[in-house]
Amino acid sequence: MQFRRYAVFACPSDEAFARAGAVWLGWDSAAGEALASPIGKFAKRPRKYGFHGTLKAPFRLAEGATEQSLMETFEALAAGLQAPEAFTLSIAQIGGFLALVPEDDAPTLSALAANIVRGLDRFRAPLNEAERTRRRNLTPHQSVLLQTWGYPYVMEAFRFHMTLTGHLADGDVPAVRQAASERFAKHIRIPYALVDICLMGEADDSGRFHVIKRATLKEG
Repeated sequence: MQFRRYAVFACPSDEAFARAGAVWLGWDSAAGEALASPIGKFAKRPRKYGFHGTLKAPFRLAEGATEQSLMETFEALAAGLQAPEAFTLSIAQIGGFLALVPEDDAPTLSALAANIVRGLDRFRAPLNEAERTRRRNLTPHQSVLLQTWGYPYVMEAFRFHMTLTGHLADGDVPAVRQAASERFAKHIRIPYALVDICLMGEADDSGRFHVIKRATLKEG
């Protein structure tokens, strides 16, 4: 399969949790399987990414870089990075969409994401004009982060979240939030242990993301 972009995501290793998220969005990125989503159109925008939390945002490969060298560096990087402390998730509204977010500050999770961003950045092609244009209404600091790391929500601006919907009208929020609460209730009552990370690829043909490699983090 040919990929146009790559990324590093946190995808649940717990099969039941992963399946709940895959069915919710309508795409299983590990199996490469389209599913019937119970929320239909409300999952259209995040569906292509699958159920995940972004650790390094999608990027095109730099000139001279190869998928094989990226994969090897990714595996070596993961083996040297310590798994973050477990954290409890809850449903929150971020702007106009719903997501699962850590209930409390998660500094070891933020540190993990920062190390991944730094460790793989040499594989990222510089932003092109279209990519820069898509990012509007940024603060001056976010603009600096965008230019430095290719994404404005990294380092101290990083906020881990597992997207559950696209933009919702105010009137749709209560019902969709209730459905999400029922779907994920048993999975967010216990701490989420992030024990591995996934190298992802965005397929040229469908634009959907697939798990290329799952790599285990160092035990804390």
